[in-house]
Amino acid sequence: MTELNIMSNVCFGENSLDALRRYNNKNIIIYTDPFLAENHKVDAVLSKLEGNNCFVYSNIAPDPSIEQVGACYKFAKEHDADVFIAFGGGSAIDTAKAVIYVDADVNPGKKIELVAIPTTSGTGSEATDFSVISDKENGVKYPIVDKKMAPDLAVLCAEFTVSVPPAVTAATGMDVITHLLEAYVSTGSNIITDSLAEKGLVLAFDNLYKAYKDGGDLSARENMLMASYIAGLAFNNAGLGITHSIAHGLGANFHISHGTANAMVLPYVIAFNSCLDVPFGMDKSVAAQKYAIAYNKIGYESLGTRLSVMSFIKKINEMLRLMKLPTTLVELGVSREAFEKAKPVIVKSALADVCTTSNPRVPKEKDIENILDRLFSGM
Repeated sequence: MTELNIMSNVCFGENSLDALRRYNNKNIIIYTDPFLAENHKVDAVLSKLEGNNCFVYSNIAPDPSIEQVGACYKFAKEHDADVFIAFGGGSAIDTAKAVIYVDADVNPGKKIELVAIPTTSGTGSEATDFSVISDKENGVKYPIVDKKMAPDLAVLCAEFTVSVPPAVTAATGMDVITHLLEAYVSTGSNIITDSLAEKGLVLAFDNLYKAYKDGGDLSARENMLMASYIAGLAFNNAGLGITHSIAHGLGANFHISHGTANAMVLPYVIAFNSCLDVPFGMDKSVAAQKYAIAYNKIGYESLGTRLSVMSFIKKINEMLRLMKLPTTLVELGVSREAFEKAKPVIVKSALADVCTTSNPRVPKEKDIENILDRLFSGM
């Protein structure tokens, strides 16, 4: 039996922010970051919440840490929160989810509602019961999966993504593509998640570079926001893979943004999953066959499995160069000494990561090391 979970209600399109008017006489915490607070973007949210007691926590930082979750939990308790609104990128949404996870354990009788309003097209966190929290002291990121953390409502307003700078648009957009491809070849994929992934890939490949080149292209922004949501639906049900497992370690140890880390690792993982390193292995690789189908779905002529996979990898690398994303750790200033020191930690955490369990090819320690070694300098 296959079960599909659609985690949240979703409102999108014109006037979607009006969905917030359903709340009245509630204690509402808005978790956001300093930029969105200082530039008064949060005021648009507050304007829809008349008749409620609203409190803004505006210190959300990238890569939410255990300490940040603790501070946000304390803020919620001080204001006896009924509703959380996570307004921002994946960090805001993941933090709010983690606070709900903690509160559900401490106060099992109370249910805090969660509204997710993403301002980037990347994590798909508004559609999932995933949260990723950093243990900065030990250089590890912990993915948490629990249905209690699923948002009750997702509000998709493309207007909030227009001001996202090109570099962030590129990184978060590659996060979307990684989610879609990992869900597509995951061991947990099925006919519904495959359909979602295929549609999302078409949207992402058709619109990411447009949004990168012209941030004011609202159509491209809307399509990327929908691709991000669709990706969340797909991977929440199908699972992810070792691109994410390795990216979590890179982010925790070298403070690389999650989308950038995924973008850098993805070409190497496609090659690994397709068994390019195994004589005649590609002929038996279901993942390779699906990558080839995906390449065809996004508008390119079918070249047979091997050539289609290799052309797909080339296409992704071209996108990274066009959008000025790094392709090696050397480009990011990581020294050989720092890399070698962190490598065993990243390998260990990647093998233990929950995302690894649904990767289509089971990696060994040496496989992760090989990917990291190639990623360091691109050789």
